[in-house]
Amino acid sequence: MNRLFARNALLPEGWRKDVLIEWDADGTIVRAEAGAVLPAGEQVVAQIVEYALPGMINLHSHSFQRALGGRTEKAGDTKDSFWTWRDLMYRFARNITPEHIEAIAAQLFSECLRHGYTSMCEFHYVQRAADGAMYPRPAETAERVIAAARLAGIGMTMLPVLYSYSGFGESALKPEQKRFKTDPHDVLRVIEALEPLRDAQTEVGVAPHSLRAASVAQINEVLLTLPDDRPVHIHIAEQKQEVQQSLDWSGRRPVQWLLDQVDVNERWCLIHATHLMRDEVDQMAQSGAVAGLCPTTEANLGDGLFPLEDFLAAGGRFGIGSDSHISQSAVEELRWLEYGQRLQHQRRNIAVSAEQRNVGDFLWQGALQGGAQASGRPVGALAPGRRADVIVLDDQHPNLYGLALDEVLGSFVFCGNDNLVKDVMVGGRWVVRNQQHVAQQAIAARFKQTLAELREFR
Repeated sequence: MNRLFARNALLPEGWRKDVLIEWDADGTIVRAEAGAVLPAGEQVVAQIVEYALPGMINLHSHSFQRALGGRTEKAGDTKDSFWTWRDLMYRFARNITPEHIEAIAAQLFSECLRHGYTSMCEFHYVQRAADGAMYPRPAETAERVIAAARLAGIGMTMLPVLYSYSGFGESALKPEQKRFKTDPHDVLRVIEALEPLRDAQTEVGVAPHSLRAASVAQINEVLLTLPDDRPVHIHIAEQKQEVQQSLDWSGRRPVQWLLDQVDVNERWCLIHATHLMRDEVDQMAQSGAVAGLCPTTEANLGDGLFPLEDFLAAGGRFGIGSDSHISQSAVEELRWLEYGQRLQHQRRNIAVSAEQRNVGDFLWQGALQGGAQASGRPVGALAPGRRADVIVLDDQHPNLYGLALDEVLGSFVFCGNDNLVKDVMVGGRWVVRNQQHVAQQAIAARFKQTLAELREFR
C-alpha cells in the first residue's frame, strides 16, 4: 500500500487536518482519513507534507497551439479579432506533423503538471495529413497526443472532433480547413481505433467542433453510437459574430438551438458559452451541462465575459481550461475568471456561495467538480474511488507563512505570480518533484527541435 500523510488536506468537505491518503497499485485512492495518527515507526519513512490538494482538471485543450503562443501578438493592417487570429492559426497548422504534435503536447503537459493540472481534456481536431488525406492509421494524431500524455504522466480525456463545415447551413470547408475535416463515420472510426488505449488514465469521448462545423443531424448520429457515459464537448456562442450568424440562419441563438435539438445533459461540456441571454443561462444550468471556461484565451482572443454570477445563481456547474495555452497555470485561469467578473460588475468577491464565502476555496472546489464531470474520469477529489492525483504546495514560500487554513487557497490563487506547486502526483506516481518535471529536460529538447523545424516554414 502507498501512503501520503498530509498535515492539511483539501477533502470534498473542506480542509481537514492529519489526513492519511492511501492508494492501490493501480493508482486509485482507497483511504482518505482525517484525524489520522501515523505509528511512530512510520513517521520516519512516510511521505509527510504540509498542504495537499486534489490536482486540477484542464477541461479544454488544443495542445498543438502551445507552439503558437506569443507569435500572434502583432497588429495587422485591419482591426484584429478572433477571426484574424484564426487565420494565423490555420497557417500554422498546415505544416505540423504527427511527430510535432506529440512533441508539443508533451511540453505542454509537463508545464501544466508543474502548475497544478493533473488531467487534460484534449479537443483534438488536426486529424488529417497536410494534403487532406486520412492517415493510414485513422487515429494517428490522437494516438500521438495520448502518447505524450503518458510520457508526461498526465491523465487524458481524448475528444476526437467532428468538423465537416465552415459555417452554419452546412457551408463547404475552406481549403485551409482540410486537415480538420471529419464526418460521423470518420470520427467513429477514430473512437473505435482508440478503444484499446482506454484505461485508468485515459478516457475517450467526442467533440462536435461547433454548430458552425457540425450539423445537429451529424451530432445525433454520432451520439447514437457513442456509449452513454462518454463525455461530449462543443464550442458554442464564443463570439458575437457567431451568435448573429446562428440567428440569421436558424432564427435562434446557438445555445437555444442546441438545447432545442439535442439531449444536452450531464455528459456535456459547453465550451466558452460567452454570449448568452438570461433564459439560456437558466436552461444551460438546468441541463446539468458544465460550462467550460478558458479566461486567459477568452481574453486573448477578445471573446468577452461569461455570465458567471447568473449561472452560479441558477445552480450551474463550471470548470476551467487553458484552450490555446498562452497560460499553463490553473491559478491564472481561476484568478482571471474572478477578476473578469469584478471588472464587469465593479464589485469584489463574486464567486462565492451561501455555504462557501472564501473565493479561492469556492473556485478551486467548483472547478474540480465541474472538471471531473467534464472529463468523464474519477478525478477531482481526495476520496476513495478517485484517482490519486495530488498537488503539494510549497509550505516554505512566504505567501503561505502563518496562514489560517481558510486563507491558504485565497493566497494560492490571488497572491503573487510565483508558482506555489512543489510536487505533483498523478495516479499514484510522482511526476513533479521540487517544481521540476521528472522528464523535463528531454521533453524540452524535443520541443525546441520541433519549434526550429516549424519556423522554417514561416
